[in-house]
Amino acid sequence: MRVSAKADYALRALIEIASVTSGSPVSAEQLGRAQDIPHGFLQAILADLRRADIVVSQRGQSGGWRFARSPGSVSVADVIRAVDGPLVSVYGLRPEAVDYGESAKVLQHVWIAARRSLRTVFEGVSIQDLADGTLPPAVADLTADDDAWQPH
Repeated sequence: MRVSAKADYALRALIEIASVTSGSPVSAEQLGRAQDIPHGFLQAILADLRRADIVVSQRGQSGGWRFARSPGSVSVADVIRAVDGPLVSVYGLRPEAVDYGESAKVLQHVWIAARRSLRTVFEGVSIQDLADGTLPPAVADLTADDDAWQPH
């Protein structure tokens, strides 16, 4: 799986917003500076997140961006889907929509299994988890294996 810059920036911006303990809106300028995200790119990302009802904007002197709902209810999967679309696609199609000939039919099952594995991790981690610097035990356990850290 390849994580896009858009998804990475979106997650980093949301962690920054969730880290504001007062719950006050955070300006795009503050987010960009804190996470070194180009302003124009960040604005497009925030617009995607707003369309997905993850964040809302507040205008005015003390305006900025804040969560539309609790950061504990927003998963990594929600964010990736908001900015990049489905977690797994094959030639732009969802895995269940791919049609293979008989000899390659089993490949569709690989894509479905990969999507299920990604969902297990991405739907199990919230933005609040990330802002708190913690992971659910099942996800943290996956990182405990030395082999997980090795490039293959």
